Amino acid sequence: MKQPSQLQQFYIPEEQSVYLLSHNDARKLKDWVELCTTQLKQMGYTDIAMIGKGAYGFVFSGRLPLEGARDLEHVFKFTRITLPQHLHDRLEDEAYILEQVEHPRVPRLIAFYRAGKQPILVMERAPGFNLEEVSLQEGRLSPRLIIHIADQLADILRNLRRESDNGKRPIVHGDIKPSNLVFDEENENIALIDWGSSVFAQLDANQQFLSPNVMELMSDNLQQTNARLGDVYFIGEEQLYGGLSSPRFDEQGAAATLYALASGQSCRFGHQAIPATSLGLPMEFARMLDSMLGPDPTLRLRAGDHYLKEMPRMARTVMIDLPEPAPIPLVPVWTRLSGREIDTVVYSSRKSFLRQEGAPETLNDVNDVQLDRYYKNFMQGMGETEKAFLAAVSRLGRYPVEGGLAVRWEADGIYVDTSLNLHDPALKKAFTTSVNNMVNLAQAIYRQGIFKSCLFNARDTLHIERDEPDHPFVAPPEMRIPYQVSSAPEVEDRSRVHSYFEDGPDPEEFLVLPQTIITSLEALNTIRHTGMIIFEALPLHLKIHSQYRLLDPDKEGEFRLRLDEILAAVDQITGLGVSGFMKMPYKDTRFFPHIERLPERYYPRNPRQEAPIEGQA
Repeated sequence: MKQPSQLQQFYIPEEQSVYLLSHNDARKLKDWVELCTTQLKQMGYTDIAMIGKGAYGFVFSGRLPLEGARDLEHVFKFTRITLPQHLHDRLEDEAYILEQVEHPRVPRLIAFYRAGKQPILVMERAPGFNLEEVSLQEGRLSPRLIIHIADQLADILRNLRRESDNGKRPIVHGDIKPSNLVFDEENENIALIDWGSSVFAQLDANQQFLSPNVMELMSDNLQQTNARLGDVYFIGEEQLYGGLSSPRFDEQGAAATLYALASGQSCRFGHQAIPATSLGLPMEFARMLDSMLGPDPTLRLRAGDHYLKEMPRMARTVMIDLPEPAPIPLVPVWTRLSGREIDTVVYSSRKSFLRQEGAPETLNDVNDVQLDRYYKNFMQGMGETEKAFLAAVSRLGRYPVEGGLAVRWEADGIYVDTSLNLHDPALKKAFTTSVNNMVNLAQAIYRQGIFKSCLFNARDTLHIERDEPDHPFVAPPEMRIPYQVSSAPEVEDRSRVHSYFEDGPDPEEFLVLPQTIITSLEALNTIRHTGMIIFEALPLHLKIHSQYRLLDPDKEGEFRLRLDEILAAVDQITGLGVSGFMKMPYKDTRFFPHIERLPERYYPRNPRQEAPIEGQA
C-alpha cells in the first residue's frame, strides 16, 4: 500500500533542550531572545518572558501598563527570522483568520505588524496554564472537570462552524490539543489558542463542498487540501492523510484532547488498550469518546454529531469530584529531593521491532538522541498502541526524573526492569499515573523484543566541538563526567547484577566507539554503580550525555579513573551517530501478563452514594 505523501513531512512542535545545543546555537538563541525582548520593551511592555518556542518561532508574554486602568496582558508570536518567506506569511494568515473568530473563549487578535523583516502577531493573553501543564501536574483530570471542559470545547466548535452566519465559511483550528487550551483554575474556564494551523474549511460537516462557485468547484483548488498538519499526536486520520479541510478535523482534535486529559496521557493513540470506558467517565460520554476515536469513519461522524448536539445536556448532569485513592505504582518509583535543576531528556533505543512488517523507513538518515521528542513522525508504520507506548515513555521525560527502563516482550507477557528516580515528591501521583499507563500499554502489545530507554539530565551533558569534520574531538583537561556517590548494600546473588552488555549491540545505533572506550566501559561494568552514558557524534559537535551513581564508595578512585579514561579517548571517535550504554542497579524484574484492554469502569449513576460521608472512614 502506498504511504500517503503527507507523512513524509516533519512536524516539529518543540525544540530540543537548550542544554543540548552547541555553544554557537545556544548563543544565537540567547541573542534572538534578547532582540525580541528589546523590541517589546521599545513598544512599552514590561514583565516580558518567553513562554514557548518551536521550530517556526517563539512566543512571549508582556504587560502594558495603563494609567488609571488595569494593565493589559498580551502574547506575542515571532517567527524565526531565518525562515523562508512563505512561513513568515503564514503568521499573517493566522492573524487574518483569528480576526474572524468571535468567541469569549478565544483570545482576541490585537494587531499584526512587521518590525523590519520581522512579523509579529499580538493577541490577548488568556489567564491560567495550558492543560498539558495541568495534566502533568495533576495526572488524570476528574470526570467532572472533563465534562465541564468538553462542554466548553463543544461550544467553541459550534461557533467555528458559523452555520448561522450567512456567507461566512466555517473555520478549522487544525491543532486542538491540551497545550493549546489555557485553563483558568479559578473559574475552570478554557481558552483556545495558537491558530497557526487554522484554515477556512473546504467541506462542511456533511462533507459537502462549501464553495457556491461552479468554476471553483471544478478547479484544482478543491481537489487539493488547504489543511495544515497539526500535532500528529492529536489530529485524526483525515487531516493526517491530507483530506480536504472540514470542521470534522476539530472534532477529532477535541476527542483526542479529552481522552488524553481523562487518561493522563499526551496523545490519542492509547484508546484501544486504555479505552475511555475504563476511565471512570459517565457511560454515555465514554462510549461517545471511544466512537469518536475509533476506526469506523461512519461511527466517528455519528459520534461527533452526538458530541456537539448532546454535550449541553450531558454537562447539566450533576457531578461531584469523587475521592480517588493515590495510584499505586506498578513498578518501583523512588523519590528524592534534589537541590539541582533537572531538565530531563529521554533517549530510547531498540524500538524498530514495534513497527509493522513492510512499513516504509523514512527516518533512517536521522540519528539524533532527541528524535523521539521533536520528530514525531518516526512512529509511522506502528500500530496505535505501539505509538501510545512510545508517547508514554516520552511523557516520563516531562518530569524531573533520572534513570532508565527496559521492557522485554515474551510470549507469556512482559518483563519490566526500571530505575526511576523522581526529584519532586509533589509530582509522584501524576508521575505514577504516567508510569502505570506505560505498563498497561506495554501489556497490550503482542510482539517479541526488547525496548530500552534512558532518562538523563540535559544540564549534565558535556559538549566538545571541533572546527572541521576531519579534526579529532579533544576534551579540555578540566572536563569531567559528573557522578554521585551513595552507599548501597552488596547484592549477594551476582545473577541479579545488570551489565552494560547484557543485550548485545543495539542494531539501531550507528556510532562505533573505539576499543579504548569499550575497554574502559568493561572495567566500569565490574564496579557497582547505576547509570548510563550516551555518545552523540555530529559533524562538528560531540555530546556526552550521562547519569551516574556510584554504589560502592570504596571504589571511587577506580571509578573516577575509568570515566577519565573515556574522556581522554574521545579523540579516537571517528564516526557519526549515537551509541549508548545503560546499567541499572540490580535486577528487580516485574512480570505482567498480556491484556487486550483495561476493564470498563464508569462514573456512578448516583455519585453521592459513592462519596464517603464526612467523618466516616
